[in-house]
Amino acid sequence: MRLTLAAALLATLTFNVTAGIQVTDDRGMEIALPQPASRPAAVSTFAADTLAALGVPPVAVTQFDEQDRPAYLGDAVNEAVSLGTRGQPNLELLSELAPDAVLAVRRYTETIAGRIDAIAPYVAFDDLTLADSLKAVSDIGILVGKPAQAERLNLEFQQTLEQMAGQVGERAGQSIALLVTASEEPFVYYDHFLPVELATALGLHNVTGASPDWPGKLPFGFRMPLEQLLAADPDILVLFPSAQPRAFVNNPLWKHLKAVKNDRVYLVGQHWKEGGGPIARALILRQLGHLAYPDLFDPPVDLPADLALHSFR
Repeated sequence: MRLTLAAALLATLTFNVTAGIQVTDDRGMEIALPQPASRPAAVSTFAADTLAALGVPPVAVTQFDEQDRPAYLGDAVNEAVSLGTRGQPNLELLSELAPDAVLAVRRYTETIAGRIDAIAPYVAFDDLTLADSLKAVSDIGILVGKPAQAERLNLEFQQTLEQMAGQVGERAGQSIALLVTASEEPFVYYDHFLPVELATALGLHNVTGASPDWPGKLPFGFRMPLEQLLAADPDILVLFPSAQPRAFVNNPLWKHLKAVKNDRVYLVGQHWKEGGGPIARALILRQLGHLAYPDLFDPPVDLPADLALHSFR
């Protein structure tokens, strides 16, 4: 009888531990681990960022713009192996590293989900909205055995966002657009893209507006002709990194934009594109606060040059 009770108790404890390491990823798939992941691979910068914030170094990361790894995460990723791009990670190398979980952006990796799952449990995240960011940080915290720390990171961020929004108060109302690509027509982001959501929370109006397909998360933007951008004429323009010269700034209409004439065009770092992690999203929020309300919010200091905010002329 004692042996039976002991076995039942052991089985219950084992079940509880297993049930505790369980999340539902953004595909709706249930992911369960026998124990907290200690060798996670980050096939995305936001996952590497989250792991760094939680004090769990990833065994592998992907490229960050032109860097093999996101250097802004410092020592947390210095020993991590670079797998290449998040859309085409080196799976042979990933297999050699024997991770115990693979944290990836869904839209870039879902077509190779089966191949990743054969290596280690594949956890897919949308990494587009603020809600996605909060959920991903929470889920990753559970997966690596640090749920309380993850929830604290989310709570602190939400409190900071609310505090900054309260400081803006009645000064809200400026307009903004976030642009990326090197083509003749810039790609602009809809309201549900995380940096735009943060801008909205700080009282800024995104001239692009909501996606006509919302609550569908894709697409999260579209190519806007300069004529349409000039008609909206935002107070502030934010330019994301581009590997090629931006053709749209050579359009004769560019110089007539209010933001261009008032020197309110800003260059931001790659972290704005992949900002769902706790470190990046906090930095984006502070930079947004400063570029919109420089007399209210000081700029972040001591940043690497590739993350700093710069005026574009």
